[in-house]
Amino acid sequence: MSDEQPQGELTLRTMAMPADTNAAGDIFGGWVLSQMDLAGGIAAGQRAAGRVVTIAVDKMKFIRPVHVGDVLCVYSRVGRVGTSSMEIILEAWALRHRFGHREKVTQATFTMVAVDEDGRPRPVPKEQPIAGA
Repeated sequence: MSDEQPQGELTLRTMAMPADTNAAGDIFGGWVLSQMDLAGGIAAGQRAAGRVVTIAVDKMKFIRPVHVGDVLCVYSRVGRVGTSSMEIILEAWALRHRFGHREKVTQATFTMVAVDEDGRPRPVPKEQPIAGA
């Protein structure tokens, strides 16, 4: 077992259910990817203080399978921030069987763009917005 710890802020937790499995009985990778996209959108939306869209997923690496009953925990941190885009670094960890040991199962870098109400890119605020403001 690794001594590695999650990097970033816990952004999303959800339980893997039987309906989310592939033909082999493991949780479908697309389901995990969608949970990471949700977490990335939350983190980017907070940093951008508004609406964001996903434009790229880079360096997606599936490390271990996720099983039915595992709690998927997605951690996020903001990397590079450009004029309208942000790099969001995501790690997904599984709590085995809801309460067992924790293992990193997936990691990826998502690029998100801040957009206005018409869906056009808009500047990301220079300063980190105050949480809860």
